[in-house]
Amino acid sequence: MALSPQWLDELRMRTTLSAVIGRTTRLTKAGREFKACCPFHNEKTPSFYVNDEKGFYHCFGCEAHGDAIRWLTDQRGMPFMDAVKELAAEAGMEVPAPDPQAAKRAEKRASLHDVTTAAQVWFEANLAGAGGTRARSYLARRGFSDAVIREFGFGFAPEDRQALKSALANFDEAMLSETGMRIEIEGKDPYDRFRGRLMLPIHDTRGRVIAFGGRILDGDSNPHAPKYLNSPDTPLFDKGRTLYNLHRAAPAARQSGRIVVVEGYMDVIALANAGIAEAVAPLGTALTENQIELLWRQVERPIVCFDGDNAGQRAAMRAVERALPMLRPGHSLSIVRMPAGTDPDDLIRDRGVGALEELLGNPASLLDTLWEFEKAAAPLTSPEEKAGLKDRLMSHVEMIQHPDIRALYKRELSQRFSDFAFPPRPQREFKPRGEWKKSGYKAPSPQLSPEAKSRLERAIQGGSRDALASAVIHGLLRHPGEIAQHEAALARVAQSDRNVGPAIDSLLAAAETLDSHAQSPISLPEGLPAPPANIRFAFLDEGTDPVDAREELAEAVSLLVERPAIEAALAAATARFESDPEGAFAEQQRLLKRKLEFEARLGQMASRKAATATAKNSDAAKGAEPDSGASTD
Repeated sequence: MALSPQWLDELRMRTTLSAVIGRTTRLTKAGREFKACCPFHNEKTPSFYVNDEKGFYHCFGCEAHGDAIRWLTDQRGMPFMDAVKELAAEAGMEVPAPDPQAAKRAEKRASLHDVTTAAQVWFEANLAGAGGTRARSYLARRGFSDAVIREFGFGFAPEDRQALKSALANFDEAMLSETGMRIEIEGKDPYDRFRGRLMLPIHDTRGRVIAFGGRILDGDSNPHAPKYLNSPDTPLFDKGRTLYNLHRAAPAARQSGRIVVVEGYMDVIALANAGIAEAVAPLGTALTENQIELLWRQVERPIVCFDGDNAGQRAAMRAVERALPMLRPGHSLSIVRMPAGTDPDDLIRDRGVGALEELLGNPASLLDTLWEFEKAAAPLTSPEEKAGLKDRLMSHVEMIQHPDIRALYKRELSQRFSDFAFPPRPQREFKPRGEWKKSGYKAPSPQLSPEAKSRLERAIQGGSRDALASAVIHGLLRHPGEIAQHEAALARVAQSDRNVGPAIDSLLAAAETLDSHAQSPISLPEGLPAPPANIRFAFLDEGTDPVDAREELAEAVSLLVERPAIEAALAAATARFESDPEGAFAEQQRLLKRKLEFEARLGQMASRKAATATAKNSDAAKGAEPDSGASTD
């Protein structure tokens, strides 16, 4: 009976490992894991841990490690199929019926592993023999220790086009071709794929050799040969689903709590040579979705550490773009930016492993990387170029599938863009103009040129505005000292609302020539215009306390900024209703709640105005009544 890897993965996913182990071993909760004294060896202090999220157990004392199936076979001594059947029954899964074709394919894969294993033995023997002198010299120049050379299985493929065929004569030609060891071209004799190269085996997660990578030696006579050559995809090897060195890095990552993704396998080996064992690399492709999932099974925030050249930074951004749609709570990528023109191996040789550890200890978040990359991607000297930056950022945000993460990214990147595109203007030094009298300092009316006054008056009278926008504009006329205080927020409103924009632009231009602390109303050619009768805000009343008026005006400005943002977000949620009805509906409900809160705040401001007016009328009425206690002689 042949069980597909996909079926076995489904079985593991449906099995709660702690429940299986807990039947025979007493487990204690330890954060997100469980711990116990190891059942595989005698110990007094618990070093045996069970992780349900990742689906494995591990003992840091005896290195026992495995999943639910391995637990039943190793700890309870059950045959493999009996263990599978027991777990399948508990998970409600049906064990596939015997499939002769699948069994034949499994047998074929087993025989192909024999080919790659035999090839690895032969490559290692060549490196140790007389023909491996140049390869050994290259390894010595790179500073790789003998222990690292043995651990990673370095070998050598001679130049002879038929050498491997002769050495592995007991295997059929078809098997050698199917494992990628030989190349077949119609009309020509087959020949060895790897020739005159330093060889490295590529393993699966179980540590079996499934493919090879070959590097040309320094001073190679063929300048057109690719520097690195990997096996093609075969029944054993899928480069998009394989990470180099994962079978060694995964146990190391469980101890260090991190996993480092570098650009190539020579970088992996350089890090291992320096004592950093938890490094992996993709194999000739950009980091794929499957590889990101493999990384997340080890740690929640893998560290991507690609080369500092342009190609390396582009590869890092491709990894970011691949990860964006997959982001989920707690899972992301961290990015290390290497110094320009260097790779991890260069940095270690030039400045020592401490320099690399310092970078790995302070990686940038995925969001920070996205912001910095796009900000540096093109000039940002004109409004059009700045708008292009925002468009690129929002395009990335829309790729995120998780609604909460997408909303948080949108808010953070929008805020960063606003702070960058609309920086606050420097405050001007206060220089009092006016005269001091015994009753206090009397400020003159803010002085504008006749042309500026005329432009401001035309802008205020034009346009169609609602009560809130009109109130803010008239409030700023009465309290011009507040214009500079809210400059960045007002600029955003001017950009988003064409009815309000000209008036606000004129007010901002007027503020350039006004004292930033001016408190007297701006005097216009025809006098200060009266606000529309339907506007009811206390900061427009001359009798309102100046401090209260300024506080309420600030609140009105914030409401004016918030309103178009709510409307735009509602429109965006409605637009994506067909593609994501559940997420769009949830977003609509959240935004409608915000809109109701917004309207309630407006209502509260009007209520305060009405209450103030009622109190004043009541006081006036009391003052007008005759004194009932007076004599009437």
